[in-house]
Amino acid sequence: MAQKRARIRTQRMKWASEMPRESLTVSDLSEMERACLSPKSPGNDHDLLMRLWFEPLRLYRLANLLRQKSGKDEVTFIINRNINFTNQCIGSCRFCSFKHSKRYRLSKEEILSRAREAEEQGATEICLQGGLSPGMLLEDYCGILEIIRSSYPRLHLHAYSPMEVLHMSRNSNVPVKDCLKELKRSGLGSMPGTAAEILVDSVRQKICPEKLNAGQWKEIIMTAHHLGIPSTSTILFGHVESIEDRLEHLEILKGIQNETGGLTELVLLPFIPENNLLGRTVPGADLLDRLKMHALARVALYPAVTNIQASWTKLGRDAAKAAIMWGANDLGGTLMDERIARNSREEPGISAEEIKELIESCGRKAVQRTTLYERI
Repeated sequence: MAQKRARIRTQRMKWASEMPRESLTVSDLSEMERACLSPKSPGNDHDLLMRLWFEPLRLYRLANLLRQKSGKDEVTFIINRNINFTNQCIGSCRFCSFKHSKRYRLSKEEILSRAREAEEQGATEICLQGGLSPGMLLEDYCGILEIIRSSYPRLHLHAYSPMEVLHMSRNSNVPVKDCLKELKRSGLGSMPGTAAEILVDSVRQKICPEKLNAGQWKEIIMTAHHLGIPSTSTILFGHVESIEDRLEHLEILKGIQNETGGLTELVLLPFIPENNLLGRTVPGADLLDRLKMHALARVALYPAVTNIQASWTKLGRDAAKAAIMWGANDLGGTLMDERIARNSREEPGISAEEIKELIESCGRKAVQRTTLYERI
């Protein structure tokens, strides 16, 4: 039985990565697929999206056409560095493997050393995220931004998830909006839209019951946008959620983008079952499910969110390469030092040359970008 399952899995992976690559035109599509080209249609038609999910070839074709219509024939990447400044955390997320290693908190000197190395290697962005350290206050988070900005002002500071913002707000007894204002004054350029997981509270109760709820995540992200702080958006999928939950999550993101225009991209994060409580009972999504999810996101968010990122560090390089053929147009960053969650077969960083080779092997042009998707 195990051999049979392995054979079926291998066949599905081969089929998923070898879909036809020809260019499409509107005349090649069915009436159902052409209906999706209306800006008012795909993201609002739940039944249509559900039908597409169970028809992978049509989903694949449509995702690629919408990618082409969005002008996303190039595949972008950014040279950046992650600085995960602490893994001390009061959280109880069942999918977390980050805080199970030896506890640490980087000193200011260690943070500056990593920022210096990043700039020397051509980075344009520092991404700052950490655990919910019980003693950290708003002034500590601002201090990290300030020391990097003062020493390396050319680096864009992409920092602090909505959960971290709520954490510093609670610890410091400062309203969220005022926290965001202070962070911006200290050099915050944009926010990672992590801690979203699945924006359905019944799911969140199962995987991260003590984390901020869906409404709080949305409120913090939209407040940031209204203050001129753009953000990414994310989805953690392949655990206990249903397809309906995923669609509800995407609908929330599209609604935010239609109101604020502050989302730069969607980053798809497949659940990694290694070294966490949830992974003991949930195996994670297979390759076809992961690729289909990139295509579904492209269709569901069109035309509001046009940058769909395949995370090489979560998917693995081969699967990220395949995702480019399923509607993704961005491979994220070089990272240099990813600690929070990554595929166990991947290194914590990738060189710019390697990521270019990965993209060009798919027949696409590789383009370096900034955090806000300006070409370099």
